[in-house]
Amino acid sequence: MQKEVVSTENNILGTEKIGKLLLKFSIPSIISMLVNSIYNLVDQIFIGQGVGHLGNAATNVAFPFIIFLLAVSLWISAGSAANMSLYLGKDKRERAEKVIGNGLTMAIIAGFTLLILAELFNKPLLMVFGSTEDVLPLAISYSRIYILGFPLTTMGIMLSDMIRADGSPGVSMLAMLAGCITNIILDPIFIFGMNLGVGGAALASIIGQGVTFIVCLFYLRRTKTVKFKVANMKLELSIIKEILSLGVSAFINQLTVLAVQIILNNTATHYGALSKFGADIPLACFGIVMKVNQIMMSIVLGLCTATQPLFGFNYGAKKLLRVKSIFKTTAVVGTTIGIIGTIVIQAFPMQIVSIFGQENDLYNEFAVTCFRYMTILISLMAVQILTSTYFQAVGKPKNAIWLSLSRQFLFLIPCLLIIPRFLGLTGIMISYPISDALSFTMNTIFITMELKLLNRTIKSGDFVK
Repeated sequence: MQKEVVSTENNILGTEKIGKLLLKFSIPSIISMLVNSIYNLVDQIFIGQGVGHLGNAATNVAFPFIIFLLAVSLWISAGSAANMSLYLGKDKRERAEKVIGNGLTMAIIAGFTLLILAELFNKPLLMVFGSTEDVLPLAISYSRIYILGFPLTTMGIMLSDMIRADGSPGVSMLAMLAGCITNIILDPIFIFGMNLGVGGAALASIIGQGVTFIVCLFYLRRTKTVKFKVANMKLELSIIKEILSLGVSAFINQLTVLAVQIILNNTATHYGALSKFGADIPLACFGIVMKVNQIMMSIVLGLCTATQPLFGFNYGAKKLLRVKSIFKTTAVVGTTIGIIGTIVIQAFPMQIVSIFGQENDLYNEFAVTCFRYMTILISLMAVQILTSTYFQAVGKPKNAIWLSLSRQFLFLIPCLLIIPRFLGLTGIMISYPISDALSFTMNTIFITMELKLLNRTIKSGDFVK
């Protein structure tokens, strides 16, 4: 039986204390994001132990498929969630319900379209993604199976973001956690017990994503602030435009991540072949570092993603003092998390490397160096991610797009293309802290200007306390 929807005036997004509200939404969101990253990290760990560094290199080469899938999924889900929160803040519940229905239809279409395209062009794309001849057979085995789960991923992410925006972040977390636990249980069974290798890891991931989708699907019968209606799944052009407009920054951000991954893979094999490490060791090590770094990013991203409905609702309701407080509190917490993560990674790089399997001294030497160089300024990422999230949530997609582009497209890609020409593999590694510093500066300028604008609006009296 459908619950009675909560009135806008009594919605906790606009009344609860900021600290308590952020805690309530961020913990489930962080766990959800972590679970999403752990899918790939767990695969790397078991593959590293069971197959070796060539297996890890194979998953790294196939990773652009997953990045593009996430790009499209987040374009739809983030745009839907942002519009839903804004409409709920304006007390336009029927419009919010149409957004959710249209978003789910778009996710279904996107999932099956990507599945077909990725299967048709699998091998040539893997070569573009930077595969070597030794890695290619394993990359094909992994990616062809993983691709079959694309529709489950797009629908699961869409419903998970909807559930969070509906005021039930705990349910969203449990759905992701159920899928992750399933994946962790099945990985050793398929890889070691059934001797399926990298293909077993991919199969475990698909089944886990299916579990997440099923849990989310059951929630649709007992939503809080909106009602899910099948009739709202009929596509409307105006709603599609609104979803794509507010979600485009998340899409572009992931596209730049995709471009970085492809450039990183190709530069790693090129400059690695010219060094004592060879082509395959850098390809494997960079993949491990990026996936470990993704754990840190997931914590901060989960924290920042949790603020999206908070920003959207309060901005839509003109509660601008709450909007400022949400930003400042989240920025402090996120930066603190980043500093702690930096200390841990810098202090224990070899211990982290060993989790992914015991390799030769040359491999260990390069892996430790990668961790030391590439993660030194990750504490700055909180302000970068939060600023982009804020502009997306309050309906300012142009600013969100530029800021989403800043670290990857404006700074990191040029660094990766230029600096290694002079410093080789070292140039690849130092490109990351350089781009972190530049992006942090750009985001700080944008958000400072925005907070000044909010202050002027508050002083004019055109707001709700």
